Amino acid sequence: MIVPETTANPEHPARLVVIDDEPQIRRLLRLATESHGYETVEAASGQEGVLAVAQSRPEAVVLDLLLPDISGVEVIRRIREWSEVPILVLSALGQEKEKVSALDAGADDYLTKPFGVEELLARIRVMLRRALRPAESPHFSSGGLKVDLSARRVWAKGEEIHLTATEYALLRLFVRHAGKVLTHRQILQEIWGPKAVEQIHYLRVYVGRLREKIEADPARPLLLRTESGVGYRLALLD
Repeated sequence: MIVPETTANPEHPARLVVIDDEPQIRRLLRLATESHGYETVEAASGQEGVLAVAQSRPEAVVLDLLLPDISGVEVIRRIREWSEVPILVLSALGQEKEKVSALDAGADDYLTKPFGVEELLARIRVMLRRALRPAESPHFSSGGLKVDLSARRVWAKGEEIHLTATEYALLRLFVRHAGKVLTHRQILQEIWGPKAVEQIHYLRVYVGRLREKIEADPARPLLLRTESGVGYRLALLD
């Protein structure tokens, strides 16, 4: 079992599969992750990556979107047919549509190249912590936000707050996927239905209302964060 607050358990290092066709990127990722206690399995193509995930049963996957055989989005779709392993995608500047498609297909997070090693490791730690959260627990806490899903009660800024039905449904969705980037399309379809997937202004209005109620400073949100051009993420704060 992986320990949430550390990079790995000495008796069972967290295993990562790195899927990237560039040898220098794979080497960089392997050196960075193994120096922090992870075990790394490399794959140079999409087909090879899907097979590596199936055979090695990793705790997380780091996946480049541009691959020589099949797309990174297709790799995600194939993995999601049988596994919920956390997936972090690597994308280049200008790949906004591909990034959103990857998240819609089931990726958990993304990093835009070039990126720092510390940021990469931080994203991996967040994915692993999220994967370890008890799925059956109705209680959620992050920063000053506390939610009891079983009682439909919410506390923020030191007091219990009232949410409308739509605000609560939106917050519940973020809580269920805390730490994960949710795209505009995913949120709109879940809350307002498939006919509303292009109505991003609905979402902006309600996110603004939620921030007014749960953020200490709504103009500088720490909990409900905007992922520019992509969607939103409910941060897991200590």
